[in-house]
Amino acid sequence: MQRVLLAGITGYLGSYIARELQKRAYPVRAIARQAERLRSKHISPEEIIEAELTITETIENCCNNVDVVMSAVGITRQKDGLTYMDVDYQANMNLLQEAIASKVKKFIYVSVLNGENLRQLKICDAKERFAEQLKGSGLDYCIIRPNGFFSDMTEFYSMAKKGRTFLFGKGEFKTNPIHGEDLAAVCVDAIETTDAEIRVGGPETLTHKEIAEAAFAALGKETKISHIPDWTRMAILKMVRLFTGSRVYGPIEFFLTVMAMDMIAPEYGKHTLQEYFRHLSGKDA
Repeated sequence: MQRVLLAGITGYLGSYIARELQKRAYPVRAIARQAERLRSKHISPEEIIEAELTITETIENCCNNVDVVMSAVGITRQKDGLTYMDVDYQANMNLLQEAIASKVKKFIYVSVLNGENLRQLKICDAKERFAEQLKGSGLDYCIIRPNGFFSDMTEFYSMAKKGRTFLFGKGEFKTNPIHGEDLAAVCVDAIETTDAEIRVGGPETLTHKEIAEAAFAALGKETKISHIPDWTRMAILKMVRLFTGSRVYGPIEFFLTVMAMDMIAPEYGKHTLQEYFRHLSGKDA
């Protein structure tokens, strides 16, 4: 059984990956800033290294006696004064350099769907810069490009709970977000596959309007949707770029950009968005 180093274990996806690795009996070494956070989530890797990936001294030799490095490191909402380049790029680079030095067999990195076509966005540019470095590292690698997570769809649920959902344009753009548990299975499968890149989404492809309707249905509420002209979205993008710093507009520009395009990946998994919304509402079937 190959020994796995998992970074980003306390995040939404990382927690699911840890449980999937445990379920399949992989020996796991985890990097976490606070070991206590793992215990509170009932995650128990064989070994925990308390470290900051952004501080190279804290992860020295972390990849020794490891076969596979798996990184779900990245930030969706910037905090602690760190930028996408600090975390999505440099923290992963620090880990990659350790992996190279320890001659690990494989490096698995979780990026984002269509990131290579969205380099104008701060988050995608940082991820793609790292992906380029990984491809040229000489290591066997797999870059996983998932569609949005179910957790990203919570905004639709929150709006529906307040009584009205706002959509840009007609709400006709399509996406197939994926549940963390389903994506974790893909990530762990990648340990043994030969694919250099994997694009993956959830089992249902829905329009934004259909997602909004699913949220209202889960709440047992009448569907109320307001359609906002697309020029409003463009105006908001310009304003946040002009009047806020990158730590503020980074997540906003990503959200507003992907809301105006199809984001569709090969369908995979068993969890449905309706099921997820029902779970949020406390009405699990």
